Amino acid sequence: MNQTTTYRESAPGRQVSRPASPPPGRPRRGNRREWPGAVFITPHMLALGLFMLVPTVYAVYDSLQTTQLIGGTHYSGLANYTTVLHSPEFWDGVRRVLVFTAIQVPLTIAIAFFFAAVFDAGIVKYSRFFRTVFFMPFAVPGVVAAVMWSFLLLPGFGPYAKFMEDIGLGHVDFFSSRLILPTIIVIVIWEWTGYNVTILYTSLKSIPQHVTEAAVMDGARLSTIILRLKLPMVRPTITMLVFLNTVGALQLFTEPSILAAFQPQAVSYGFTPSLYVYNTSVGSGDYNLGAAAAVVLALIIGAISLAAFAVRRRSGEFR
Repeated sequence: MNQTTTYRESAPGRQVSRPASPPPGRPRRGNRREWPGAVFITPHMLALGLFMLVPTVYAVYDSLQTTQLIGGTHYSGLANYTTVLHSPEFWDGVRRVLVFTAIQVPLTIAIAFFFAAVFDAGIVKYSRFFRTVFFMPFAVPGVVAAVMWSFLLLPGFGPYAKFMEDIGLGHVDFFSSRLILPTIIVIVIWEWTGYNVTILYTSLKSIPQHVTEAAVMDGARLSTIILRLKLPMVRPTITMLVFLNTVGALQLFTEPSILAAFQPQAVSYGFTPSLYVYNTSVGSGDYNLGAAAAVVLALIIGAISLAAFAVRRRSGEFR
């Protein structure tokens, strides 16, 4: 059946055919386009539910229980949360990881933006090769990177400790209680700078070329173009990277857990909240208390994430 209707224009003898609207109750063809999208996101949603939502629900359930050697497991309400909230070790780890985040994230973003701007300006030969070199540390697993840096910084054996002695700084123990946090900051910056360089370089390349050309014709210097023109234009990308790096920094676990093997006294039981969760659950065998600590940490990260989302929404990134 032909789905067209004919109507007459004001000019006599001229007729134009237009598609008729579908009969009531029949779905439009446009709705069919939504099915491919739903099919593509289904595997991701299943993985999200299986490996994130289900463990989260189970952790909340487990945190409300208490397991005893005599008496088994029984409901204890918020007792585990009370223990966590009154634990000095847990809050020491929270404060330490906040200090770590406040130092590591800005330094990583600043270094990454500097090199991304240098590569984007085209003032470095073989920039593609150097971009690959910068990205390579991100491809190295965190465990491997931590072990490698542990041997490089090992007192009396590593080349960096020997270099400190050669320049007259004496014996420097990078794994001491005073330097363990700066040491971890250096390792994490080395691991994550390349990833941030890649994202910022891509964002800088998306700036229309005529904008830069106009600034050059106006006599603007390179530093002015980068700081006054390009930096504000990639501010949404920087905000996103600050958010992603902050969430990752708050979950700091791999580097201190590896360094603890080289200097157990410098890395305490609750050096970071993640280490507190691991040592409580696996080391002490108190899975219920560890689940409660994990839920508290998740709430802290969730609150920071919501705050970051509100900032990004206020800046116009979201509606």
